[in-house]
Amino acid sequence: MTRKQRKMLTRIIISSAMMICLQFLPVSGIIQFILYLIPYLVIGYDILIKAAKGILRKQIFDENFLMAIATIGAMIIGIIGTGDYVEAVAVMLFYQIGEFFQSYAVGKSRKNISALMDIRPDYANVECDGKLEQVDPDDVEIGTMIIVQPSEKIPIDGIVEYGMSSLNTSALTGESLPRDVKPGDEIISGCINMTGLLKIRTTKEFGESTVSKILDLVENASSRKSKSENFISKFARVYTPIVCYCAIALAVTPPIISMMISHSANWSVWLYRALSFLVASCPCALVVSIPLSFFAGIGGASKEGILVKGSNYLEALSQTDCVVFDKTGTLTQGVFEVTAIHHNKIHEEKLIEYAALAESASSHPISKSIQKAYGKEIDRNRVTNIEEFSGNGIIAKVDDLDIAVGNNKLMDQLNIEYKDCHKIGTIIHIAINGEYAGHIVISDIIKPTSKNAISLLKKSGVKKTVMLTGDREKGSIQVANMLDIDKVYSELLPEDKVSKLEELLSKKRKKSKIAFVGDGINDAPVLSRADIGIAMGAIGSDAAIEAADVVLMDDNPLKIAKAIRISRKCIRIVHQNIVFAIGIKVLALILVAFGIANMWIAIFADVGVMVLAVLNAIRALYVAKL
Repeated sequence: MTRKQRKMLTRIIISSAMMICLQFLPVSGIIQFILYLIPYLVIGYDILIKAAKGILRKQIFDENFLMAIATIGAMIIGIIGTGDYVEAVAVMLFYQIGEFFQSYAVGKSRKNISALMDIRPDYANVECDGKLEQVDPDDVEIGTMIIVQPSEKIPIDGIVEYGMSSLNTSALTGESLPRDVKPGDEIISGCINMTGLLKIRTTKEFGESTVSKILDLVENASSRKSKSENFISKFARVYTPIVCYCAIALAVTPPIISMMISHSANWSVWLYRALSFLVASCPCALVVSIPLSFFAGIGGASKEGILVKGSNYLEALSQTDCVVFDKTGTLTQGVFEVTAIHHNKIHEEKLIEYAALAESASSHPISKSIQKAYGKEIDRNRVTNIEEFSGNGIIAKVDDLDIAVGNNKLMDQLNIEYKDCHKIGTIIHIAINGEYAGHIVISDIIKPTSKNAISLLKKSGVKKTVMLTGDREKGSIQVANMLDIDKVYSELLPEDKVSKLEELLSKKRKKSKIAFVGDGINDAPVLSRADIGIAMGAIGSDAAIEAADVVLMDDNPLKIAKAIRISRKCIRIVHQNIVFAIGIKVLALILVAFGIANMWIAIFADVGVMVLAVLNAIRALYVAKL
């Protein structure tokens, strides 16, 4: 509890105690008024000051003005007629109790979100003259060697140069399972080093590191308002003066009509109804609970490693009925591996050995995959006469054998008859001394959660899934069939992906949204063009993350379905609060205007509805597991 909240609680207790004690004192007249004025000012002085400042600034119509007018009016009624000041003090007291609960709830929500996002490092350890020196992360340059000890936060993105450890990534990804790292591994800021000492060579400045970008996204999320929030803001600006004028009309018109008809009027009755009308009309429940619902929804998503850049994107995400995927790095791991070896008249170990030796001078990802599959140290002295055929393959002499390694075009060029393969992936054929020896299949491995992610999206109400890829048609169709994706477009250049997305956007239903999920720099134009751009944040390029509206911190496709579920829960809560608050207020206003309800019902229509709406809004902070 904050100091301000403790002070408010003290005022509530003092005012309540004084009001209860006054019930037992046999006083009346001016002394009774003065005694009741004390708890009234104790509990309501700040509201009266805010109302006065609003009048001076010509910003009259707000909840402080409504409360001030209603309670001062109730005091005046007590002076000139009833001699009862309890309702005036009670209205202010219950309003402040409601404000207290609202403040506590909002503070708790902010505290939860701050705790989830408490990833900003306070310092970075730099070795200087054999001693560790703590410096501001902003002062660390690219290429600096920093040291992270157990239980410390990784301050800046970099590559592990020395040490092995396990990292707690829960603040970034929402996953509790530690991630093991070793020399050569890329490492992102915001994680907590759990076990061993690590020496890390920084690859980015602190301002460009993952932790800075995450904090920037979260801090600026509230500046991007949803349509619901904008509606409530406009609604409150129009609604408040209207109910004030209605209250004046309610206080004045019936007595005047009564005087015209019967030459008498009960002004105090209609003034009391007008004051009760003002109390009941206060729009606090809507003005507070709607932004809080989105704030809690963004916070709940952050807890799960899903960063939403604004409540407008959270609202749009809830309307998504078509999800378009990039393939490599999004549905697949983006890492090429040898997945099959089909040999002919030669053992598979020899086949992969000859292929690895022939490819030893190449830095192409496919060559690297073959060398990795071989798994042994390569003796370059065994390889001579290397000749590369751009885009087709390599011919080299290995142990005095003529080895040809490449695609079907290379085999056609060498007039070597080869065999096709039904496996998914890139087929690398090998020929020895002009005779076909077999082929190696290299594939981009499908992420283990991709199939389940597509299934969950369809269960959550997504009507169509599409894959856009630059890969060959045959392999792309096989991947799409394995994952149960509805439509696939293959062999696309980056500009072709934008054109296909434009085509899908032109055919969508009016209120539906299309989301695109990608990770590479070539996906940035498509991410920007989609209704909702979702970027894979862990391995995704900076350009993709910058262009996206939603960032998944652990590259898990399951998080797409979770993000949509969070957004839809948040929007349901927003709609519930709008319907509940407006419905109760309209009913209370009608009952008060006709004299069926009194000030106490008006208090519930204001304070009670606000507290219930705020408590309902906080539900958006909690996310059910998939």
